[in-house]
Amino acid sequence: MKNKGVMALGALLGLAIIVGGVRFFGTESSNDQTVELRPDDLQLIALGKKVYDANCASCHGAKLEGEPDWRQRGADGLLPAPPHDETGHTWHHPDALLFAVTKYGPAAMAGDDYKSAMPGFEDVLTDEEILASLSYIKSRWPKDVVTRHDQINQSAAQ
Repeated sequence: MKNKGVMALGALLGLAIIVGGVRFFGTESSNDQTVELRPDDLQLIALGKKVYDANCASCHGAKLEGEPDWRQRGADGLLPAPPHDETGHTWHHPDALLFAVTKYGPAAMAGDDYKSAMPGFEDVLTDEEILASLSYIKSRWPKDVVTRHDQINQSAAQ
């Protein structure tokens, strides 16, 4: 039971560090436009599916299902890739945070001592490709989850 408390505290601390990182790096992409996912933009979604399939599906699953036991650290001490569907925690985070974590990687956002198998894609994908992949992910969520995510974005903007 004590381990669960320590893990929960660690997760909260990690999230606080990531949120601080987003504020440090900013909430805008390099082209000075506010990051806003566009799950209704069919052209962007088509690009996003291609980007996701080529760069994300190998870990996060072709159906956004993530890796098994994604909440439990493996023997290597790393957390498996979480699902990006409605069963995961992706939709709990505002667009700017999702963009920054994808672009810079969790370690860069949380600090160099944070260990993650996920790389940053800054040197692999353009900002538009990152936005497209995240928009594709959001386009796959049920309507009620999209609504809740939109509310999270509104709260983050205040």
